[in-house]
Amino acid sequence: MGRLLVVPTPIGNLEDVTMRGLRALREASLVLAEDTRRTRHLLTHFDIHTRLLAYHQHNKRSRLPEALEALSQGDVALVSSAGTPSVADPGFELVRAAIEAGVEVDVLPGASAVITAYVGAALPSSGFTFMGFLPRQRSDRRARLREVATYPYAIVLYEAPHRLISTLEDIQLELGDRQMVAARELTKLHQEYVRGSVDEQLDRYRAAEPRGEFTLVIAGCEQKITDSMELARAEIERRRSGGERSKEAVAQVARTYRLPRNAVYDLWLEAAHAAVDP
Repeated sequence: MGRLLVVPTPIGNLEDVTMRGLRALREASLVLAEDTRRTRHLLTHFDIHTRLLAYHQHNKRSRLPEALEALSQGDVALVSSAGTPSVADPGFELVRAAIEAGVEVDVLPGASAVITAYVGAALPSSGFTFMGFLPRQRSDRRARLREVATYPYAIVLYEAPHRLISTLEDIQLELGDRQMVAARELTKLHQEYVRGSVDEQLDRYRAAEPRGEFTLVIAGCEQKITDSMELARAEIERRRSGGERSKEAVAQVARTYRLPRNAVYDLWLEAAHAAVDP
């Protein structure tokens, strides 16, 4: 009986692979790879000739019997296209199946965009919540963000460049204008950490097309949120009684107190209801 070796691979710079990871890839009888072309490039670079087999989102369940059969003969290495397998990548089902079959699972430490971005962001936080990729459907995406709106921890998530602006807009609506960091192309030639508020990030990427892979780190909800809500409630009531339109009032108050627009709009509805039914 072999072992399932969960092997992190570089997220950009090939020098970030560990010596232990290379040995595991060299000595395994089989490498299960999310992207065989990318993994083959890595193996070729380090003169490794272990057999490759595709294991990705679309075939992961059908590959389980073959993977377990290979584990009965020797060690099998599992890699994703980059970083640590099973972190927003395929791997969970195979790890669970191996454990249930009595196979030893050895997870090697190594490259991870989550940890790299969180440390590099340097936002005040006692921990973080990792959300992977948010849903593509906007209503589902906003619902997921709403779930963590009051978390005191930093929020870390992945995003593709073509969805970055719409995701930032949803972050602004559901979480407010918080401080955040957009970590781009981590460990690669054009790596950068873009720091600023959500509004500032939107201004930047609306002016210049986003390029590369993004890991977003967003500040957690501050403890003073309750005080801000009370101040916002009073401001909304004042503006409404003064005849200001809801759209302008909500946008300005949300910006002033760094609150989610949806939360401020709820305050507007409360004030309107109270005026009708005191």
